[in-house]
Amino acid sequence: MEGKAYVVSGKRKRSIARAVIRNGKGQVRVNKMMLDVVHPVFARDKIREPLLLAGDELTKKVKIDVDVKGGGWNSQAEAVRLAISRALVSFTKNKDLEKKFLQYDRQLLIADVRRKETRKPNDSKARKKRQKSYR
Repeated sequence: MEGKAYVVSGKRKRSIARAVIRNGKGQVRVNKMMLDVVHPVFARDKIREPLLLAGDELTKKVKIDVDVKGGGWNSQAEAVRLAISRALVSFTKNKDLEKKFLQYDRQLLIADVRRKETRKPNDSKARKKRQKSYR
């Protein structure tokens, strides 16, 4: 393929997605599967959001391959969504598209940095404390 390929990543909780975008015919693959067969449907719709916002004339000209690992299906879908939207902005270098993504949902371009809080020693969970008995 002619043209440049861009590699962009997106993270959410424990999930890491790496997207490669290049000139193509509108194919979107997630872990070597076409986007149309990704389950659950809610995750597929969430991944499709940046493609719908970008419009058909852009999405029909690019090929996007995403590899995602770690985390659950929902955080994987959000990581893929972040990677795809970042890839589209970096590929087109279009400020209007970036502005459109930010107005729709800030999480399309800016990662959510919240992570799981670590478990404390001698306690059962991250925030739960041991009960005290005074008898």
